Amino acid sequence: MFKSEIYLNRRRILKDSVGSGLILFLGNDESPMNATDNCYPFRQEYSFIYYFGCDSNAGLAAVLDVDEDKDYLFGDDVSIDDQIWMGAQPLIRDLGLKSGITNSAEYSCLKPMITKALTKGRKIHFLPTCRADIKLKLEDITGIPHSNIDNSTSPELIKAVVDQRSVKEDFEIKEIEQAIDISSQMYSLLLRETKPGLKEEYLLGRMMSLMLSKGSMVSFPAILSRNGKTLHNHTYDNILKDGDLLLIDSGVKSTEHYSSDLTRTFPVSGKFTPRQKAIYEIVLNSQLKAISETKPDVLYKDIHLKVAEVMVEGLKSVGIMKGNTQDAASVGAHALFYPHGLGHMIGLAVHDMEVLGEDNVGYDNEISRSSQFGLSALRLGRRLQKGFVVTAEPGIYFIPRLIDLWKSQNKFTDFINYDEVEKYKDFEGIRIEDDILVTKTGSRVLGTPVPKSVNDIESIMNS
Repeated sequence: MFKSEIYLNRRRILKDSVGSGLILFLGNDESPMNATDNCYPFRQEYSFIYYFGCDSNAGLAAVLDVDEDKDYLFGDDVSIDDQIWMGAQPLIRDLGLKSGITNSAEYSCLKPMITKALTKGRKIHFLPTCRADIKLKLEDITGIPHSNIDNSTSPELIKAVVDQRSVKEDFEIKEIEQAIDISSQMYSLLLRETKPGLKEEYLLGRMMSLMLSKGSMVSFPAILSRNGKTLHNHTYDNILKDGDLLLIDSGVKSTEHYSSDLTRTFPVSGKFTPRQKAIYEIVLNSQLKAISETKPDVLYKDIHLKVAEVMVEGLKSVGIMKGNTQDAASVGAHALFYPHGLGHMIGLAVHDMEVLGEDNVGYDNEISRSSQFGLSALRLGRRLQKGFVVTAEPGIYFIPRLIDLWKSQNKFTDFINYDEVEKYKDFEGIRIEDDILVTKTGSRVLGTPVPKSVNDIESIMNS
């Protein structure tokens, strides 16, 4: 946990933003793996961590009484029987004091407080959740049917939380960099050990072993695959072969649960083929363009579109695309090869706050999500501010079924050379990703650098 003053200040800002009523936070419960005593590693709900710091105890709840300016923590102390199995656990009262809360009570006291407030006509604010068990708890506490929980969340609270958590403070940035530094060590290990004949799961195990030795956990299930054209590939049973490209998209958590999210693509043999090098450098130039354009007061959607133009120019140079570059990018012809967005917010969660609604985080009253294929997948389109931390992760993929579909529809034939594209159906995909801090005048890549130039990658892999 950080110092109690940090949580006190965060809650004060939140209460001032919401204005009135009660703000209800429910922490996560344990998630059984195959029995109630065998659970998945516990992860606290991220806004609960942000405002209260209580990261290791399941079954907690908190209420901020905005009108009375009082904060409450609810939970049950662990019984002696449970402590025999779990060891000594902190008292709920002591957990509250660590985050500056002097009012604590048993969990059973929560529902009567909410019921009393509802009978007085007071507003109960709560956030969206992706967990069915928490929706059932909200139903029990508030009386709102679980099927209507999503429609009953508080727009005022969502906006206040997004506004507050979007801008990272210096100590949060240090936590993100701590996570990136562990990721950097993992990628350095992969650069040294990747070679033909290895199974993907072996490299995943080596990477996870290093992470665990640093006392960390994954921030999301790692993608490590020779099948880079499958954007979220979570199978690891392929044997790497000479001529393959290995795409690794992974992240870890810092001590205070802040996330990293990095992607690299390596040649399994240690050397890019001429064709691989040409496509790789198009992706790298696209990412460097994104980083150079990232600065305050710029729409991230506009940066995405500038990156698309760099990509079109590069694909034209190898004969895959043709025609006017700006026209091709504006109509989305490049999305055949780049069907996702440039990046997203990152912080406590790897897709930070997106449980509150992707459009609530990545868009606002100024800009709304596009319906155009590819551009519609852009998670973050809004205007950047100093203190935002975002990912920049362009990629190029050759997806046979998508190619066949567009070709059969004669789609964008003014911009796509399908005869040349056919020659790349066996190519798979390349993606490069870093975590970027928006500074006062520009941006900087966070953490220990991970090699990404062709020369650096080949030099390390062959040293």
